[in-house]
Amino acid sequence: MLQGTYTLHLRQYAQYMHTYRIGEAAALLGVSADTVRRLVDGGRLPADRDDSGRRLIPGAALAAYARQTHRTERENPGSSARNRFAGIVTEVRLGDVSAQVEIQAGPFRVVSLVSRESAEELELEPGVPAIAVIKSTNVVVERPERPVRPERPVGPVGPVGPVGPVGPVRP
Repeated sequence: MLQGTYTLHLRQYAQYMHTYRIGEAAALLGVSADTVRRLVDGGRLPADRDDSGRRLIPGAALAAYARQTHRTERENPGSSARNRFAGIVTEVRLGDVSAQVEIQAGPFRVVSLVSRESAEELELEPGVPAIAVIKSTNVVVERPERPVRPERPVGPVGPVGPVGPVGPVRP
């Protein structure tokens, strides 16, 4: 039903709305392109084809899907902080009074300065799970200069095949 509604008007309004190709949508959702194809084929995410036959997903539909899929209940309803990034501690640098803690939360690296006492009480060390809880009164929002593209490996195994961009890869 949702797919039909978007598909009817997609061609008519395509020049006015932002659209994403399968790989771009996958990169934004943090899933594989195959997963996005399955979502489209299953009718959970609307898409139409451009003149070249590539599937295009309307930006508004992608945003609605991401909002619906990734919205979770707050673990601590007694807290006003709503931005939580679960991950793994990758580095802890202890100083005399403070500690710098790095957390890898999915594709995101979060760095926090906490008191040394807090880092020790939480027993923070590389490899332990942690949640970065972010409460901010100042968040900068930027638009990328170039469209979002999925990260692709380059070199011996990548889009250029078994040879490098200028010739065979030599060890």
